[in-house]
Amino acid sequence: MSFGGKLLKLSHDSPITKTKMNVNIYFPKQYFDSTSTESKIPVLLYLAGLTCDPNNGSEKAFFQPYADKYGFAVVYPDTSPRGVGNPGEDDSWEFGTAAGFYVDAETKPWNNNYKMYSYILKDLLPSVGKAYTKLDLTRVSVTGHSMGGYGALMFFLKNPGFFKSVSAFAPICNPSEVPWGFTNFGGYLGDDKSKWLEYDPVHLIKKYDGPKSTILYHVGTKDGFEVDQHQLRPETLVEASKGTVLDGYVEYKSVKDFDHSYYFVASFAGEHSAHHAKYLGLTSSKL
Repeated sequence: MSFGGKLLKLSHDSPITKTKMNVNIYFPKQYFDSTSTESKIPVLLYLAGLTCDPNNGSEKAFFQPYADKYGFAVVYPDTSPRGVGNPGEDDSWEFGTAAGFYVDAETKPWNNNYKMYSYILKDLLPSVGKAYTKLDLTRVSVTGHSMGGYGALMFFLKNPGFFKSVSAFAPICNPSEVPWGFTNFGGYLGDDKSKWLEYDPVHLIKKYDGPKSTILYHVGTKDGFEVDQHQLRPETLVEASKGTVLDGYVEYKSVKDFDHSYYFVASFAGEHSAHHAKYLGLTSSKL
Protein backbone atom coordinates (compact mmCIF):
# COMPACT_ATOMS: atom_id res chain seq x y z
CA MET A 1 0.00 0.00 0.00
CA SER A 2 1.04 3.60 -0.63
CA PHE A 3 -1.18 6.52 0.29
CA GLY A 4 -4.66 5.42 -0.87
CA GLY A 5 -3.52 3.10 -3.64
CA LYS A 6 -0.81 0.57 -4.41
CA LEU A 7 2.71 0.84 -5.78
CA LEU A 8 3.89 -2.18 -7.75
CA LYS A 9 7.57 -2.80 -8.49
CA LEU A 10 7.73 -4.84 -11.67
CA SER A 11 10.13 -6.09 -14.33
CA HIS A 12 9.77 -7.49 -17.83
CA ASP A 13 11.95 -8.74 -20.66
CA SER A 14 12.17 -6.15 -23.41
CA PRO A 15 12.65 -7.23 -27.03
CA ILE A 16 13.85 -3.70 -27.80
CA THR A 17 16.62 -3.32 -25.21
CA LYS A 18 17.18 -7.10 -25.09
CA THR A 19 17.43 -6.88 -21.31
CA LYS A 20 15.22 -7.13 -18.28
CA MET A 21 13.72 -3.72 -17.58
CA ASN A 22 12.38 -2.51 -14.25
CA VAL A 23 9.32 -0.30 -13.89
CA ASN A 24 7.21 0.92 -10.99
CA ILE A 25 3.52 1.71 -11.34
CA TYR A 26 1.32 3.55 -8.86
CA PHE A 27 -2.34 2.59 -9.09
CA PRO A 28 -4.55 5.24 -7.44
CA LYS A 29 -7.42 4.40 -5.14
CA GLN A 30 -9.89 4.81 -8.03
CA TYR A 31 -8.33 1.81 -9.75
CA PHE A 32 -9.68 -0.42 -6.97
CA ASP A 33 -12.97 1.42 -6.40
CA SER A 34 -15.87 -0.39 -8.06
CA THR A 35 -18.09 2.65 -7.46
CA SER A 36 -15.74 5.09 -9.24
CA THR A 37 -17.30 7.02 -12.12
CA GLU A 38 -14.08 6.54 -14.13
CA SER A 39 -14.33 3.30 -16.10
CA LYS A 40 -10.67 3.56 -17.12
CA ILE A 41 -7.75 5.28 -15.45
CA PRO A 42 -5.46 7.63 -17.41
CA VAL A 43 -1.68 7.56 -17.02
CA LEU A 44 1.05 10.01 -16.10
CA LEU A 45 4.48 8.91 -17.32
CA TYR A 46 7.30 10.08 -15.01
CA LEU A 47 10.80 10.12 -16.50
CA ALA A 48 13.69 10.27 -14.04
CA GLY A 49 17.09 11.90 -14.33
CA LEU A 50 20.71 10.83 -14.49
CA THR A 51 21.74 8.13 -11.96
CA CYS A 52 18.10 7.32 -11.17
CA ASP A 53 15.96 4.20 -11.38
CA PRO A 54 12.19 3.64 -10.98
CA ASN A 55 12.46 3.97 -7.20
CA ASN A 56 13.63 7.58 -7.10
CA GLY A 57 10.47 9.17 -8.42
CA SER A 58 8.10 6.75 -6.72
CA GLU A 59 9.79 7.27 -3.32
CA LYS A 60 10.67 10.98 -3.45
CA ALA A 61 8.51 12.92 -5.93
CA PHE A 62 5.23 12.35 -4.05
CA PHE A 63 2.83 12.22 -6.97
CA GLN A 64 0.77 9.53 -5.19
CA PRO A 65 -1.55 11.77 -3.13
CA TYR A 66 -2.34 13.81 -6.23
CA ALA A 67 -2.85 10.66 -8.29
CA ASP A 68 -5.44 9.69 -5.67
CA LYS A 69 -6.97 13.17 -5.71
CA TYR A 70 -7.53 13.25 -9.46
CA GLY A 71 -7.56 9.58 -10.40
CA PHE A 72 -4.53 8.88 -12.62
CA ALA A 73 -1.90 6.14 -12.48
CA VAL A 74 1.82 6.95 -12.54
CA VAL A 75 4.32 4.87 -14.52
CA TYR A 76 7.98 5.18 -13.51
CA PRO A 77 10.35 3.61 -16.10
CA ASP A 78 14.05 2.97 -15.64
CA THR A 79 16.58 5.35 -17.17
CA SER A 80 18.60 2.85 -19.21
CA PRO A 81 19.16 -0.85 -19.81
CA ARG A 82 21.33 -2.39 -17.08
CA GLY A 83 24.08 -4.97 -17.07
CA VAL A 84 24.70 -4.90 -20.82
CA GLY A 85 28.47 -4.98 -20.36
CA ASN A 86 29.50 -2.35 -22.89
CA PRO A 87 33.05 -0.99 -22.34
CA GLY A 88 32.79 2.22 -20.31
CA GLU A 89 29.17 1.60 -19.38
CA ASP A 90 29.78 2.21 -15.68
CA ASP A 91 32.70 4.62 -15.85
CA SER A 92 30.68 7.82 -15.40
CA TRP A 93 27.35 8.79 -13.83
CA GLU A 94 26.71 11.02 -16.84
CA PHE A 95 26.79 8.32 -19.56
CA GLY A 96 25.90 4.65 -19.86
CA THR A 97 24.09 2.93 -17.00
CA ALA A 98 21.26 5.10 -15.64
CA ALA A 99 21.96 7.67 -18.34
CA GLY A 100 20.18 6.41 -21.45
CA PHE A 101 19.12 9.96 -22.39
CA TYR A 102 15.86 8.65 -23.88
CA VAL A 103 17.33 8.26 -27.39
CA ASP A 104 17.73 5.33 -29.75
CA ALA A 105 21.49 4.92 -29.94
CA GLU A 106 23.06 4.67 -33.39
CA THR A 107 26.73 4.18 -32.52
CA LYS A 108 28.27 0.82 -31.71
CA PRO A 109 28.05 -0.94 -29.30
CA TRP A 110 25.28 1.17 -27.75
CA ASN A 111 22.84 0.67 -30.64
CA ASN A 112 22.30 -2.96 -29.67
CA ASN A 113 20.55 -2.19 -26.37
CA TYR A 114 20.37 1.53 -25.59
CA LYS A 115 17.08 2.27 -27.32
CA MET A 116 15.14 4.07 -24.62
CA TYR A 117 13.07 6.14 -27.03
CA SER A 118 11.58 3.11 -28.76
CA TYR A 119 11.44 1.18 -25.50
CA ILE A 120 9.15 3.77 -23.89
CA LEU A 121 6.83 4.23 -26.86
CA LYS A 122 6.79 0.81 -28.51
CA ASP A 123 7.34 -1.58 -25.63
CA LEU A 124 6.70 -0.20 -22.15
CA LEU A 125 3.47 1.72 -22.67
CA PRO A 126 1.83 -0.92 -24.88
CA SER A 127 2.91 -3.66 -22.46
CA VAL A 128 1.46 -1.78 -19.49
CA GLY A 129 -1.81 -1.27 -21.33
CA LYS A 130 -2.01 -4.94 -22.25
CA ALA A 131 -1.24 -6.14 -18.72
CA TYR A 132 -3.54 -3.68 -16.95
CA THR A 133 -6.57 -3.18 -19.13
CA LYS A 134 -8.24 -0.75 -16.74
CA LEU A 135 -5.53 1.77 -17.57
CA ASP A 136 -6.42 4.09 -20.46
CA LEU A 137 -3.42 4.32 -22.77
CA THR A 138 -5.30 6.73 -25.02
CA ARG A 139 -5.01 9.31 -22.24
CA VAL A 140 -1.34 9.64 -21.33
CA SER A 141 0.57 12.70 -20.11
CA VAL A 142 4.29 12.99 -19.46
CA THR A 143 6.52 14.69 -16.93
CA GLY A 144 10.09 14.29 -15.72
CA HIS A 145 13.06 15.69 -13.84
CA SER A 146 16.39 16.90 -15.25
CA MET A 147 17.34 14.37 -17.98
CA GLY A 148 13.79 13.12 -17.59
CA GLY A 149 12.46 16.67 -17.92
CA TYR A 150 14.26 16.92 -21.24
CA GLY A 151 12.81 13.49 -22.10
CA ALA A 152 9.29 14.65 -21.29
CA LEU A 153 9.61 17.74 -23.49
CA MET A 154 11.20 15.71 -26.28
CA PHE A 155 8.59 12.93 -26.26
CA PHE A 156 5.74 15.44 -26.24
CA LEU A 157 7.10 17.59 -29.06
CA LYS A 158 8.36 14.69 -31.19
CA ASN A 159 4.99 12.90 -31.07
CA PRO A 160 2.30 15.55 -31.61
CA GLY A 161 -1.03 14.50 -30.14
CA PHE A 162 0.20 11.30 -28.49
CA PHE A 163 0.58 12.86 -25.04
CA LYS A 164 -2.26 14.96 -23.71
CA SER A 165 0.05 17.28 -21.77
CA VAL A 166 3.63 17.80 -20.63
CA SER A 167 5.46 19.29 -17.68
CA ALA A 168 9.03 19.20 -16.45
CA PHE A 169 11.18 19.88 -13.42
CA ALA A 170 14.57 21.48 -14.17
CA PRO A 171 14.65 20.13 -17.75
CA ILE A 172 17.65 20.19 -20.07
CA CYS A 173 15.88 22.37 -22.63
CA ASN A 174 18.57 22.68 -25.29
CA PRO A 175 20.74 19.55 -24.94
CA SER A 176 22.55 19.90 -28.25
CA GLU A 177 24.25 23.02 -26.86
CA VAL A 178 25.28 21.90 -23.35
CA PRO A 179 27.88 19.50 -21.90
CA TRP A 180 25.38 16.77 -20.95
CA GLY A 181 24.17 16.78 -24.53
CA PHE A 182 27.68 16.74 -25.96
CA THR A 183 28.43 13.64 -23.89
CA ASN A 184 25.22 11.73 -24.53
CA PHE A 185 24.23 12.80 -28.02
CA GLY A 186 27.84 12.42 -29.12
CA GLY A 187 28.21 9.04 -27.43
CA TYR A 188 24.92 7.55 -28.55
CA LEU A 189 24.25 9.33 -31.86
CA GLY A 190 27.72 10.12 -33.20
CA ASP A 191 29.22 13.30 -34.59
CA ASP A 192 26.42 14.20 -37.03
CA LYS A 193 24.75 17.02 -35.13
CA SER A 194 21.70 16.94 -37.37
CA LYS A 195 20.79 13.72 -35.57
CA TRP A 196 21.11 15.49 -32.23
CA LEU A 197 18.52 18.04 -33.29
CA GLU A 198 15.96 15.27 -33.81
CA TYR A 199 15.82 14.97 -30.01
CA ASP A 200 16.39 18.60 -28.99
CA PRO A 201 13.21 20.31 -27.66
CA VAL A 202 14.38 23.74 -28.84
CA HIS A 203 14.44 22.47 -32.42
CA LEU A 204 11.44 20.15 -32.13
CA ILE A 205 9.13 22.94 -30.97
CA LYS A 206 9.74 24.78 -34.23
CA LYS A 207 8.28 21.83 -36.18
CA TYR A 208 5.50 20.90 -33.76
CA ASP A 209 2.08 20.81 -35.44
CA GLY A 210 -0.09 19.15 -32.82
CA PRO A 211 -2.76 20.30 -30.35
CA LYS A 212 -2.12 23.43 -28.34
CA SER A 213 -1.52 22.66 -24.68
CA THR A 214 0.59 24.55 -22.18
CA ILE A 215 4.14 23.36 -21.57
CA LEU A 216 4.77 23.86 -17.85
CA TYR A 217 8.22 23.70 -16.25
CA HIS A 218 9.93 24.94 -13.10
CA VAL A 219 13.60 25.69 -12.45
CA GLY A 220 15.04 26.78 -9.11
CA THR A 221 17.16 29.90 -8.80
CA LYS A 222 19.70 27.92 -6.75
CA ASP A 223 19.94 24.99 -9.15
CA GLY A 224 23.69 24.52 -9.44
CA PHE A 225 23.43 22.66 -12.74
CA GLU A 226 22.05 25.86 -14.26
CA VAL A 227 23.63 28.60 -12.14
CA ASP A 228 27.15 27.13 -12.24
CA GLN A 229 27.17 24.83 -15.28
CA HIS A 230 24.44 26.25 -17.56
CA GLN A 231 23.22 22.74 -18.39
CA LEU A 232 19.49 23.56 -18.42
CA ARG A 233 19.13 26.80 -20.44
CA PRO A 234 15.44 27.14 -19.51
CA GLU A 235 14.90 30.40 -21.39
CA THR A 236 15.80 28.85 -24.76
CA LEU A 237 12.51 26.97 -25.12
CA VAL A 238 10.50 30.15 -24.54
CA GLU A 239 12.51 31.94 -27.20
CA ALA A 240 12.25 29.04 -29.64
CA SER A 241 8.46 28.91 -29.27
CA LYS A 242 7.99 32.41 -30.66
CA GLY A 243 6.20 32.32 -33.98
CA THR A 244 5.32 28.63 -33.63
CA VAL A 245 2.06 26.80 -32.94
CA LEU A 246 2.97 26.90 -29.25
CA ASP A 247 3.78 30.62 -29.10
CA GLY A 248 2.35 31.77 -25.77
CA TYR A 249 1.93 28.21 -24.49
CA VAL A 250 5.35 27.79 -22.86
CA GLU A 251 5.08 28.54 -19.15
CA TYR A 252 8.53 28.69 -17.58
CA LYS A 253 8.51 29.38 -13.84
CA SER A 254 11.71 30.40 -12.09
CA VAL A 255 11.23 29.61 -8.40
CA LYS A 256 13.29 31.41 -5.78
CA ASP A 257 15.80 29.50 -3.65
CA PHE A 258 14.97 25.99 -4.92
CA ASP A 259 17.75 23.67 -6.07
CA HIS A 260 17.85 20.55 -8.28
CA SER A 261 16.81 18.02 -5.63
CA TYR A 262 13.74 15.89 -5.11
CA TYR A 263 12.68 18.35 -2.39
CA PHE A 264 12.20 20.74 -5.29
CA VAL A 265 10.27 18.16 -7.34
CA ALA A 266 7.99 17.25 -4.44
CA SER A 267 7.29 20.92 -3.72
CA PHE A 268 5.67 21.42 -7.13
CA ALA A 269 4.26 17.94 -7.79
CA GLY A 270 0.81 19.22 -6.83
CA GLU A 271 0.86 22.05 -9.36
CA HIS A 272 2.08 19.73 -12.09
CA SER A 273 -0.56 17.13 -11.20
CA ALA A 274 -3.34 19.71 -11.48
CA HIS A 275 -1.93 20.73 -14.86
CA HIS A 276 -2.07 17.17 -16.16
CA ALA A 277 -5.46 16.44 -14.59
CA LYS A 278 -6.93 19.29 -16.60
CA TYR A 279 -5.73 17.85 -19.91
CA LEU A 280 -6.61 14.28 -18.91
CA GLY A 281 -10.17 15.41 -18.33
CA LEU A 282 -10.09 14.76 -14.60
CA THR A 283 -10.23 18.16 -12.93
CA SER A 284 -13.98 18.83 -13.02
CA SER A 285 -14.95 15.41 -11.70
CA LYS A 286 -12.36 15.23 -8.92
CA LEU A 287 -12.24 18.71 -7.37
